[in-house]
Amino acid sequence: MEKIKVDSFLDYRFLSDLKYSPDGENLAFKVSQANQDDNNYDSNLWIYNLASDRFYQLTSGKNDGGFVWLNGDEIIFTSKRQDKQDKDKEKLISETEFYKININGGEAVHIKTVAKAVGDFKVKGQEKLIFTAMKDLKERDEEELKKDKDYQVLEEIPFWANGKGYTDSYRNHLYSMDIDSGEIEELVKGKNNVGNFVIKGDKIAFTMNYFEDKAEIINNLYLYELDSGNLFQLTDRDWSISMIEFKNTDEICFAANDFQGMGLNSNPELYLVNTDNNEISQLTDGMDRSLWTSVGNDCRLGGGQTFIADDGELYFISTEGYNSYLNRLNSGDIERIIETEGAVDMFDIHDGQIAFIGFRGNQLQELYLFESGREKQVSSFNDQLLAEKMISEPEHFTVKASDGVELDAWIIKPVGYQEGEKYPAVLEIHGGPKTVYGSIFFNEFQILANAGYAVIFSNPRGSDGRGNEFADIRGGYGQRDYQDLMEVANTALERYDLIDADRLGVAGGSYGGYMTNWIVGQTDRFKAAVSQRSISNWVSMFATTDIGYYFVKDQADGATPWNNLDELWDSSPLKYADRVSTPTLLIHSEEDYRCWLTEALQFFTALKYHGVESRLTIFKGENHELSRSGKPEHRIRRYQEMLDWFNQYLK
Repeated sequence: MEKIKVDSFLDYRFLSDLKYSPDGENLAFKVSQANQDDNNYDSNLWIYNLASDRFYQLTSGKNDGGFVWLNGDEIIFTSKRQDKQDKDKEKLISETEFYKININGGEAVHIKTVAKAVGDFKVKGQEKLIFTAMKDLKERDEEELKKDKDYQVLEEIPFWANGKGYTDSYRNHLYSMDIDSGEIEELVKGKNNVGNFVIKGDKIAFTMNYFEDKAEIINNLYLYELDSGNLFQLTDRDWSISMIEFKNTDEICFAANDFQGMGLNSNPELYLVNTDNNEISQLTDGMDRSLWTSVGNDCRLGGGQTFIADDGELYFISTEGYNSYLNRLNSGDIERIIETEGAVDMFDIHDGQIAFIGFRGNQLQELYLFESGREKQVSSFNDQLLAEKMISEPEHFTVKASDGVELDAWIIKPVGYQEGEKYPAVLEIHGGPKTVYGSIFFNEFQILANAGYAVIFSNPRGSDGRGNEFADIRGGYGQRDYQDLMEVANTALERYDLIDADRLGVAGGSYGGYMTNWIVGQTDRFKAAVSQRSISNWVSMFATTDIGYYFVKDQADGATPWNNLDELWDSSPLKYADRVSTPTLLIHSEEDYRCWLTEALQFFTALKYHGVESRLTIFKGENHELSRSGKPEHRIRRYQEMLDWFNQYLK
């Protein structure tokens, strides 16, 4: 048996983008794996034939991306072919290459190279490809962009986006491309910004908002008729619409947040709009669950379908407790279809048969079929790999908080644990805050366990899975959530003699990084801390990040730097940096525009100013997703930084 080490993830395979063929005979999906030599990820399309129970790799490029079934035998996909990458390095206008391939044999055929960064795309019949892509509203060509490449003029907020860079004067537009001729038509123009879209016949339903100077999170639902070119607005309310799907040609299901429950993070309700008369009916009332997988881990790359209408019924994923399940909405009642604990990441349906990709037990992603009430694992991309590794199973325990609320928590014992021995332990804190930890495989935790640490993790107030009231910590960051985390640590120490109370560490990322910064300013019980992609100052977070100006105001219960500066400063870890004595490692990405680098720089400066042992490691070319999809060498270095820091102060 081998230990899980900082580079073990190089062998993991990540599954995503699962889709049935139109005839239901095959499933296509993407498989990605780290390539250490290229310091990147290779991704290819795979096929699973249901009748023969056979898997085979369909494409062999290094960067085969999104795809769509054109018919039962052909797939259109995007790819970045290796021989073009070097030539394109100097280009300032992004390009997307479309290819077509027959699943029964033959090489991929190039269809069209589009001078745009294409996002989502779908087919209308076998004639047109509908896609979204970023549009430069200034319509600069390559030469104009080269002249301006040393300057960045900002005229609106947000001016950048995590993972994208500067987005000022760009909008996501909707396009149609004739597959045979390659002719492209822009369907939505101007300062409109398109979100999700779906197609039914000649109709395209999509979310969109219009903005100048300042983008709002409110959007509306629109309908575009391809045959006539007519555009219709279907909703006009202060909603954030997140998911849409045609129930039939005349009705569209959608999920919308009216911000009444707990502001931005309110759980949505489901609605139905009639496209003939714009009449809206509410399908759920008090559903109080999120419609996605909030179960966190660091072994996913890419996404897939989570919201599908099939035969007049709506299927969706939701997070409940610390698991994500597949549900069906039928006549106003929600029925849980797949009840196994773990995480359903994405799914598809054909003639009543459900296929999904997810996590079961303490394993990595695999492909599953669900039919006649039974779940069956059909792939084994990662089974044998983990069978040869030393894995410590998470043990669930509950904590009764001081206000009587029961909390979910876990401990992972060190690999090779011997009864009667004492071990250092790390309290891990998830991001969000509206996400959850569960019992599924988490690579970082296993690395720590294999290095001789106990790992404690939990879902304090602010977490997902237990409704709006439990998740609502607006105006209370660092208060009830902090108490919960300290009470989790206390309970773990009481129940598990293996933990050495004098060798406790704390770590977290994003919101978890904020809480790590907060904790070291409130207590000295932790002997080492690792704070990642963190927040230290709500005032700077408000004014420098891609979500700051609306997220901070919402989470601070309406406070801004101008109407309640004291509220923002009082809940900022930076205010309490003069109290810190815990040796603290800060890890941050240079291009993290979700929680900008200045958050780490400020806290690091404050710690050094006050004589605290501290270190800041900045990852160039990385963003907020470093821990999940960063370059392989950078992920290895990040793990090693954590281990080295904890080893120095806890062993």
